[in-house]
Amino acid sequence: MNTATRLRTPRIKVADEVWIATALLHRENPRRADFEISEIIERVQREGLCDRLRPGVYQHIAQHCVANRPASPGRYRMLFATGRKTRRLFRPGDWSHASRRGAKTVPAREDIPAAYHPLLDWYEKDYAAAGRAQQDPILGLRGLGKDLWKGEDPDEYVRRLREGWA
Repeated sequence: MNTATRLRTPRIKVADEVWIATALLHRENPRRADFEISEIIERVQREGLCDRLRPGVYQHIAQHCVANRPASPGRYRMLFATGRKTRRLFRPGDWSHASRRGAKTVPAREDIPAAYHPLLDWYEKDYAAAGRAQQDPILGLRGLGKDLWKGEDPDEYVRRLREGWA
């Protein structure tokens, strides 16, 4: 992005800047599952959405944007910690800490420069969809059958099922 575009761009949120950098890394390296925190910081700098690297970038990558960490104080769900120093984009179906439920997972289209809108489309069409397809089928059974004996005593339900057994 050139300087003229950057100057016309409204001040972007640090979390959105981090998401954009991580999404770009995923698109540029489709075979990689995750990235080192330092790689994401470097990509933020290289993209140059702001005049300088803001002090909050590291903290957003390490904690504020990380779905599977307790919220403190940022509660975004934009990244997922795959290791102590590795991150990837959050996908629907990923576990997230209870303090982050319902939190923002992607930038609002109107909050980022138009040049990055295709990243939001890629995320929804390709990245998030691939995550939904990879969900564990066994874990997907969780809660199945919870209404089997709804309104009935469980012991009575089992007795009724066993009627007529030899």
